[in-house]
Amino acid sequence: MATMPADRSPDSTLAFLRAGYRFIGERCDRYGSDIFQTRILLAPTICLRGRPAAALFYDTERFQRREAMPLRVQRTLTGRGGVQGLDGPEHRDRKAMFMSIMTPAAIRQLGQLFDDEWQAQVPAWEGAGPVALYDALGRVLTRVVCSWAGVPLAASQIDRRAVQLHAMIEAPAMVGPRHWRGLLARRRAEHWIADIIERTRIGTLPAPTGSALKVIAEHRTARGTLLPRRIAAVELLNVLRPVVAVDRYMVFAALALHDHPAWRERVREDDEATEQFVQEVRRYYPFFPAATARVRHSFDWEGHHFPRGRRVLLDLYGTNHHPALWPEPELFRPERFAGRRVDPFELVPQGGGDHATGHRCAGEWITIELMKRAVTNLTRTMRYEVPPQNLALDLHRMPALPRAGLTLTNIRRTT
Repeated sequence: MATMPADRSPDSTLAFLRAGYRFIGERCDRYGSDIFQTRILLAPTICLRGRPAAALFYDTERFQRREAMPLRVQRTLTGRGGVQGLDGPEHRDRKAMFMSIMTPAAIRQLGQLFDDEWQAQVPAWEGAGPVALYDALGRVLTRVVCSWAGVPLAASQIDRRAVQLHAMIEAPAMVGPRHWRGLLARRRAEHWIADIIERTRIGTLPAPTGSALKVIAEHRTARGTLLPRRIAAVELLNVLRPVVAVDRYMVFAALALHDHPAWRERVREDDEATEQFVQEVRRYYPFFPAATARVRHSFDWEGHHFPRGRRVLLDLYGTNHHPALWPEPELFRPERFAGRRVDPFELVPQGGGDHATGHRCAGEWITIELMKRAVTNLTRTMRYEVPPQNLALDLHRMPALPRAGLTLTNIRRTT
């Protein structure tokens, strides 16, 4: 049996928060191994990266998600009782509920709503002076996803709900006031959505056929019961929040267009180039740092022992930057996706494995569709300037974002 490298620190929680996205990768490089053990939140934890590790991690016979995710993540980002923490038949049933919403027609509808809202906002951006793209897109996506999902949202509430959804996304890795804001935002958002679920169930709020609101409010478990009101609210927020989180990828796409202007011309003229560009943005830029699971039954893998109940972290960022998978991973090269068929364990910004039965994000196709439309809008329907500002990405901060949120000026429509 091989000896698994071990971090010498008695607990690496603070080191993880300080190192951010590079915590696992730096230690793998230091130990010359794609697997090592440490302690995080005082719990023994195995960390791994790479394609073989991803294929192992998404083996549901060996790993479970129940009780794997830290409570601070559940209490802010995902909600307690959501699909991310389920296993077996219960997970398959809940995942099927989400997949029923993600039809090609529904995704196209969401994309069209996004295009319409973006283009409706351009006249206001033209006369607004500097526009912080992250904040502006957060409001656009909040309005769009609520409309698409069947969730009523008054114009006066858009800013408030966008701030709440952003707070939940940013809170898990934060300490102090920013984490507390995420906790409060989660509580208020669940109360807001639970009331909408209840009104839908009693018939005072009609929900469009096929909408996320209607599907989740009326979903029945294998026992024939409706989801508890709070759990239904958690799951509807698991539609709204991830769509709003795509604004981060859109900012990264705009940053990549600024840093690599030759690609601006290529994506303006070529839809295939747009697809390659979007995939490279998803690979190159930081999104989720890692995924969490627990060992279901003790087993050995490549000479290493995985004891029952042990927490395991798969380095998503590190897998997307693994040199064995991605030559020169620190270079932004969309052409690497030309003619390349990527298997489910190579490109894992939103998880790996099978969408329908596994723990890969059900909304990944939505992410790609919205990103492509954002790139199209940035290159074909408007012009703008990027004034001097701090555009450096701090990989110690999770989730990462340029400090200025990418400010645009002199925005104007193209004909």
